[in-house]
Amino acid sequence: MSEAIELSNTTERLESINRFLNAGAFVRVRRLLLDLPASDVALLLESSPTKTRDELWRLLDADFHGDVLEELSEDVRNGIITKMVPANVVDALEDMDTDDLAETLSSLPDDVLQSILKSMDTQDRVRAEKALSYGEETAGFIMNTDTITLRPDVSIDVVIRYLRLKTELPENTDTLYVVNRQDILIGTVSLASLLTSNPEVSVAEIMDDEPEAIPANAPDDEVASMFERYNWLSAPVVDEEHKLVGRITIDDVVDIIREDAEHSMMSMAGLDDEEDTFAPIGQSTKRRSVWLGVNLVTALLAAAVSDLFESTLSQLAVLAILNTIVPSMGGVAGNQTLTLVIRGMALGHVTGSNAVWLVRKELAVGFLNGIIWAVLIASVIAIWKQDYMLGAVIAFAMMMNMIAAGLAGATLPIIMKRLKIDPALAGSVILTTITDVVGIFAFLGTATLFLI
Repeated sequence: MSEAIELSNTTERLESINRFLNAGAFVRVRRLLLDLPASDVALLLESSPTKTRDELWRLLDADFHGDVLEELSEDVRNGIITKMVPANVVDALEDMDTDDLAETLSSLPDDVLQSILKSMDTQDRVRAEKALSYGEETAGFIMNTDTITLRPDVSIDVVIRYLRLKTELPENTDTLYVVNRQDILIGTVSLASLLTSNPEVSVAEIMDDEPEAIPANAPDDEVASMFERYNWLSAPVVDEEHKLVGRITIDDVVDIIREDAEHSMMSMAGLDDEEDTFAPIGQSTKRRSVWLGVNLVTALLAAAVSDLFESTLSQLAVLAILNTIVPSMGGVAGNQTLTLVIRGMALGHVTGSNAVWLVRKELAVGFLNGIIWAVLIASVIAIWKQDYMLGAVIAFAMMMNMIAAGLAGATLPIIMKRLKIDPALAGSVILTTITDVVGIFAFLGTATLFLI
């Protein structure tokens, strides 16, 4: 109940800001913005057209810019940063966590990035370049460097006094890391163990000396799977020499999962998962035109196959009426398989060792579905049109297309992943082309042989 009230209050505050902004009450807007958390300000900016967004950004306190930039989506954040003076961007990025800094800088155009790096002092530039040194979508890219490390020979009492001197711990700290003098990770100590152990014993006596660590070059989707599998709240990140370089916390993993979900959803429509809802008309049109163009090419390909059988269609008009049924059924069946396989790959269920078995299974499913729906459609057409041969023709075409759909839906994601092409982005378009071409060719080709 309290969460619902809080959500309602947040919505009312955002609506009030928009109302005062439209009325020109800028002082009132500025005062309201000061009372909002960074996440709500980010929501307000993302929910506003470009002109309104620029006005709101100017009314924000400069000290608050960095916190808000962390919460913004990539498209909106880049649009704001490219309009800022590089020195102001540097000030906003100064206290940003390493993972947020890497994400912010990596998505900027190269000329903007270079201008910002040149405006930084040596210490900040080194930190930024270190953050960018790891590849995108890797553990090193999303990690934070705010780790607390211990030596194995110190006592628990000394550690507790050391922590009290720090006054506060990094966010989401549930584990401390034990390293040797070469910074190689040799163990972990949970805060629970630290607080409940005898103060006189050493760290070495209570630490877990077989810690699970994540390689810095591990893919971020693999990191998310490990957190889900082991129920971690945080995990250490190590380099090739097993030296501790940072840690990943559960809030970073939640962001990965959310971004992957958005990516899959938006990719099905050929859109960027970070696309700004209120982007300028020209920018949105340009981005969407790419996949509309691809879809047009595939549609023309299917039309070209139909054109091969123009004489058949002209002699038997009923074929034109029924010509959409087979491709449509194949497309649905293929997309079911495609979605299932992409999900399995994202969860780490589909590997090189079981991929062949999965393809065989989906081929068998396609075969059985083909029999079921071929018999059904043949019966319907035979009764409807009083033509048993026409029913047999469409049944055969349905059978062939359902098998092709199952095979294509299972193999396309595996092949595309090996070619380093995102199956969520391009798989559906290619699959639809295959089922359209196979369905039309099988139906009209068989009709040409047996009905004309």
